[in-house]
Amino acid sequence: MPFKNTSDWLDYDKNHLWHPYTSMSDPLPCYPVESAQGVRIKLADGRELIDGMSSWWAAIHGYNHPLLNAALEQQIQSMSHIMFGGLTHLPAVTLAKKLVDLTAEPLQHVFLADSGSVAVEVAIKIAIQYWYAQGQKNKQKLLTVRNGYHGDTLGCMSVCDHVNGMHSLFQGMLPEQFFAPQPECFADGTTNIDVLEKQLFQHQSEIAAVIIEPIVQGAGGMHIYCPQYLQQLRLLCDKYGVLLILDEIATGFARTGTMFAYEHAGIVPDILCVGKALTGGYMTLAATITSTEVVQGISADGSGVLMHGPTFMANPLACQVANASIDLLLASPWKHRIEEIEAQLKAELSSCQQYPMVKDVRVKGAIGVVELHENVDMETMQADFVAQGVWIRPFNKLVYIMPHYIIDKNDLSKLTSSIQHILKPLTLKAN
Repeated sequence: MPFKNTSDWLDYDKNHLWHPYTSMSDPLPCYPVESAQGVRIKLADGRELIDGMSSWWAAIHGYNHPLLNAALEQQIQSMSHIMFGGLTHLPAVTLAKKLVDLTAEPLQHVFLADSGSVAVEVAIKIAIQYWYAQGQKNKQKLLTVRNGYHGDTLGCMSVCDHVNGMHSLFQGMLPEQFFAPQPECFADGTTNIDVLEKQLFQHQSEIAAVIIEPIVQGAGGMHIYCPQYLQQLRLLCDKYGVLLILDEIATGFARTGTMFAYEHAGIVPDILCVGKALTGGYMTLAATITSTEVVQGISADGSGVLMHGPTFMANPLACQVANASIDLLLASPWKHRIEEIEAQLKAELSSCQQYPMVKDVRVKGAIGVVELHENVDMETMQADFVAQGVWIRPFNKLVYIMPHYIIDKNDLSKLTSSIQHILKPLTLKAN
């Protein structure tokens, strides 16, 4: 039976649908969406919100883009899905070529996964299998840094920060990995990577790979660090014989001002994970891209079979819209757009630094972060932002925006001024 009205289906949602990081017994309010166009979300009651989140950083071209719509409409006429075991198709091959051409030269081999978490799971399996094939079967551990986030599946959770992250209650059942301090960069050009090096030195016989989010740590705290750390990390991985996995699920496809964040450091990973913006936010798709050396290493024992194969791997619809999204990005003045967004975020968010409740303000590319000293009341602050006509979803101590690349200056100013408007009275109350 169809629902009678918006209130009717919202009630059903509240009682039956689990939303991300929420409780079914005490769910947070959800705002009913009727449609989305450009940078605006239209609610069922007619209100429009300027979206500051680009649907968790994925919808870089905005919503309902005619070229991306056309790519899906064209593909669905011939094939919406086909299994990738024993079969292949042009959208997947075309996408693989685009990714190989777009990334650094050593990265030549593409595994098309369902989601960012799966891409990281595959990267972990590749790293462990690489050393297994080399006869080093004890190299099954990962080394990572604090305040990182790599996904919510089991393998991914094991390299997320259990102390400051979201997955502490699963710690007892997860593989135990090695953790170094969050990357820090000092005024004299040095970093705190010495602690990580000590762990590599002590445990190199156990560590298969280091996994890290380059330049910007995402959902683990939106921490921004210097390219020198990555440069040193690449050298250390080579020195101690471990692979380097870069998780660019959040940072890939120009979010930080270069096409991929590793370009800031001038390094190349052994394994690269991309997702989110890959399809322009239209469909779930991700990729794990590796060097030829890694592929050949996996084959060293005569096998070379990677034991992973999602049902919807290389879905033709997702591949086709990803092809269109990449073409659209490359045809746009993306670098100039990101530079303009970055400059405006720096200029307009800097005033938040004067508020006593604000610990730090930081910007990198199309990422603007205001970190508070205390956790926010997300339900109340979310409602306040909606009342301001914007969609900004804070979490923990962070109020941040990662807008669509197509956003204009007026709409971006509306987002930044809304942050100022909401944080200022909270500062007065705190005093």
